[in-house]
Amino acid sequence: MNTKKGITFGKINKDLTRDMTKNTETVSSGFGTFGKKSLETNITKMNEIKPEDEEESQNLKQVMGITGFGKKAKSFDVQEMLENITKTINNSKVSNVNIKSIEKESKTIPAKEVIKDIDIINNESTNDNEEDDDFIGPPIPPELQNSINLEQSTKIKDQNDNESDEDEEQSDIEEELQLKDKIPCSHEVTMTHGTKAVTAIAADPSGARLASGSIDYDVCFWDFAGMDSSMRSFRTLQPCENHPIKCLQYSMTGDVILVISGSAQAKVLDRDGFEKCETVKGDQYITDMARTKGHTAGLNSGCWHPFTKEEYLTCSQDSTCRIWILYRPRAHKHLIKCRAQNGVKTIPTICAYSREGNVVACGCIDGSIQMWDHRKNFVNPSLIQRNAHAQGAEISSLSFSYLGQMLATRSCDDTLKLWDLRAFKTPIFEAKNLYSRYDTTDCMFNPDDSILITGESLSKNQSTGRILFYDTKTFDLINGINVTNSHVIKTLWHPKLNQIFVGCGNGIVKVYYDSKKSLRGAKLCVIKTHLKQKHIEVMSTQQIITPHALPLFRQDRPKSVRKQMEKDRLDPVKSRRPDLPITSGQGGRVASSGGTLSSYVIRNLGLSKRIEDDQDPREAILKYAKVAEENPYWIAPAYKKTQPQTIFQTDEQDGVSSAKRQKT
Repeated sequence: MNTKKGITFGKINKDLTRDMTKNTETVSSGFGTFGKKSLETNITKMNEIKPEDEEESQNLKQVMGITGFGKKAKSFDVQEMLENITKTINNSKVSNVNIKSIEKESKTIPAKEVIKDIDIINNESTNDNEEDDDFIGPPIPPELQNSINLEQSTKIKDQNDNESDEDEEQSDIEEELQLKDKIPCSHEVTMTHGTKAVTAIAADPSGARLASGSIDYDVCFWDFAGMDSSMRSFRTLQPCENHPIKCLQYSMTGDVILVISGSAQAKVLDRDGFEKCETVKGDQYITDMARTKGHTAGLNSGCWHPFTKEEYLTCSQDSTCRIWILYRPRAHKHLIKCRAQNGVKTIPTICAYSREGNVVACGCIDGSIQMWDHRKNFVNPSLIQRNAHAQGAEISSLSFSYLGQMLATRSCDDTLKLWDLRAFKTPIFEAKNLYSRYDTTDCMFNPDDSILITGESLSKNQSTGRILFYDTKTFDLINGINVTNSHVIKTLWHPKLNQIFVGCGNGIVKVYYDSKKSLRGAKLCVIKTHLKQKHIEVMSTQQIITPHALPLFRQDRPKSVRKQMEKDRLDPVKSRRPDLPITSGQGGRVASSGGTLSSYVIRNLGLSKRIEDDQDPREAILKYAKVAEENPYWIAPAYKKTQPQTIFQTDEQDGVSSAKRQKT
């Protein structure tokens, strides 16, 4: 059972359990051996290469254009390889024995020194041939060696204790410096939104576009790939008519954007600003909010689900939060009623999803933070903190950390608080005296959760608004950047671009970036130069060319247009001069005398001769009675053959006519 297997190389094997004496006899070291040589069995007969064959191979190589016929096979000396293996095994055995003896002797010596000694022994064992020549004299006794090691170890301990205190102080300073270096603020760019306060900022996940909303009802879209150094937005629109924009947020895919305004209806726009859908408005006369299909009062905030791209959340002044589906805007999917401690309705001023999307959180006007589990029904909150902020002050921001364990809240009671969701009773950090004028002032974490960022509004004694950066571990103020001479309302630290977007109270949006650590975004726009458009020379008289006109039919206009226009003015046809007032009745026009239509027809069309208006028309016709009888022209020739004999009735002159006789 205790038989050891030998090392095998293919078909060649070697048994290592043989006596060392046999091995020593066969091993050849140095320059050679003394005495007779042992007979070599594995001898291959070398064939002599003839010069004729060598010439033929050279000619063949030249003809074929090759340098050689394949690679030469490597030759291995198996005996020498086996000798090296046995040496390494023996050396490892000796080193193991030395390590065990040192472990027994040095129980009081620290572990670091033992490891150093083991390393030294291993180095000595591997480099025996090199170090044997350098070592001169007898070896040092082990007792004296142990005392020397103890003295060295005590000195090293004292040095390490002193260094550790200094390292802790230096590490704190280095951490602050490192956190300050993480802030991308070496360069800044200003984008002008308008003249009113910018109360909403949103950037899509890829960082290609930015949207900004303001109190002046406008939403501006900025495309970093298409902008130049002038930093002008490519589209400005008013999606919610006369309602201020309170919140903007791109969906997780970046194809649509949620617009929350002061109205009771939320809108969803696509990337170019065209409306996709609009939520329905509820019935204001129904007290039970569960029976209405939409919000009945103005909205306060809204956000998209982090993973479900069709789902979004809104909160309103009607004391409810509603969850919607993008393509079903006619009714909400879920309803959440916010209640105060005494069971009365309370208004949610901010709503947010957690990073995983499992928690729906709301900050209410009574100072409470309420959270519901998204996987259960929304009747009772699963986590609640009643005294998170001062009662009556709006909670303007809820921001979950990227890891999901921390929550940052910003309120209009001039405080910024940091909460640990695992111990939600008391805040782990609170920053006071941070004046907030707008109810949309927000806070957020940087991409690695080491820095907390928020904005500060201008108080009476201040002249510049600032962005404040706090350390999430030591809660120290790392840096404060002076932005502008107005309020700092919105802050957005984009994780992919590593750029900070700041919305200010004077209508500008500032972008802070680092030339080395930031990517794309505003860096693309600063490089591009603004090309001025060439002014078109305006002609004094515009030349109108008809479309689809061939050059053959074009009319060459004279160079001096003014003279030609004066000539055309004298021409009555070209100038389209109106008719002059008449003095006589010629030319198909009515004269001043005889303004009736009958006189006009009789005078011009009916008769060749002029007839006075005072003449009797019967007499004028009877003039031609004799001529008509003698020379009939119109009627008599047509009925000459078929004309009956005329019989005229004589009037009863004496008696009364039959028509006038009285009835008896």
